[in-house]
Amino acid sequence: MTKLASDTAMVMAAGLGKRMRPLTATQPKPMVRVAGKPLIDHALDRLAECGVARAVVNVHYLPDALESHLGSREAPRVTISDERDGLLETGGGMVKAFREGLLPDPFFCLNADNIWLDGPRDAFTDLSHHWNPATMDALLLVVPHARAMNFRGPGDFHMDPLGRLSRRRPGRIAPYIYTGIQIVSHRLLRDAPQGAFGTMTLWERAIGEGRLYGALFTGQWFEVGTPQAIRPTEDALASV
Repeated sequence: MTKLASDTAMVMAAGLGKRMRPLTATQPKPMVRVAGKPLIDHALDRLAECGVARAVVNVHYLPDALESHLGSREAPRVTISDERDGLLETGGGMVKAFREGLLPDPFFCLNADNIWLDGPRDAFTDLSHHWNPATMDALLLVVPHARAMNFRGPGDFHMDPLGRLSRRRPGRIAPYIYTGIQIVSHRLLRDAPQGAFGTMTLWERAIGEGRLYGALFTGQWFEVGTPQAIRPTEDALASV
C-alpha cells in the first residue's frame, strides 16, 4: 500500500469567487452548497477519508463565515492562514503559509471548490505513488478532457512520456487539464516573489528546469466554477 507523501494539505479558499456570482454575493465560494454540502466540505471530507491529518485553509473574502464553519471540524484538523490584509492569489498564498511555518515538505495543495470521483485509487494516494522529490518540484494531478465534466476550455498542459509537463501551445488544444490538486515541494517555493502572484510563476521555472510533472487521474473530475455547473454536477453525483 502506498504511503501518503504528506500528512498536510493546503486548501485554497481565499478567492473572490467572481464566476460564481450571484451565489457569492453574500457567502464565500467554498460555502456554496453542491449535493447537500458546502464545496469546501467535499474537499475536506476526501482529505479525511484518505488519512490527511491537517489542512491549512487560507481565507480572505468573507472570512468570518468560513472560519465559523470550519471551527468545529476535527478531521482533518484545520489551521487558518489569514489573508484579510490582502488577497495573495494562489502562489502568494502558498508562500505566506510556507514562510509562517505551516507547511511541511512536501505538502498537498488543492482548491476548495474541487469535486471529484476517485478511480481505483484515491487522488492523494495516486499522487503519492508517483511522487519523486529527487526529480520533481511539483506533481500535478491532471485529467483528460473525457473525464473533465463541465469543462469547456482548451486544456492546460502537454505531457511527455516521462510525465514532464509543458504549457499549452498557442492556438492548440492541450490534452490535459489541471484538476487543482498537486504535491508541492519547498524547492518550488524558493526565492518566490513578495506579495500576490499566481502559481504559474513558479511552475514556469519548474518547467524550464524539467521539474514540473503530471500524474494522470483515473477518476472523474468536475469543474464547478459557475452556478450553471452545479445542477449537472449534482445529477452526476446522484447517479453514482
